[in-house]
Amino acid sequence: MDFLLTAKRDKAAIDKINKDNDTSIVVRQVKYLSSIMEQDHRAVKRVTKPMLGFKSFQSAKNILAGIELMHMIRKGQMMMEGADKMSFAEQFYVLAE
Repeated sequence: MDFLLTAKRDKAAIDKINKDNDTSIVVRQVKYLSSIMEQDHRAVKRVTKPMLGFKSFQSAKNILAGIELMHMIRKGQMMMEGADKMSFAEQFYVLAE
């Protein structure tokens, strides 16, 4: 995708990109999205800090994926049928089946 350089990157600029490239970019207007991201990242940092680093990139990838998964289950973001009736552990073990 080409880079669109305008004085203001606003809704009109996104509409122009969508029309030119037949894409559907949706503008999400959340004023404090970075704060929400940092709050989620705080939970990951809290869990990984006592680990004192990872041995390899692959192990870091796997461990971080598991931490993110548990965080999503805890927040109720699992898109699974019957997830609201299961405990956190049951949801986790259903994924392993």
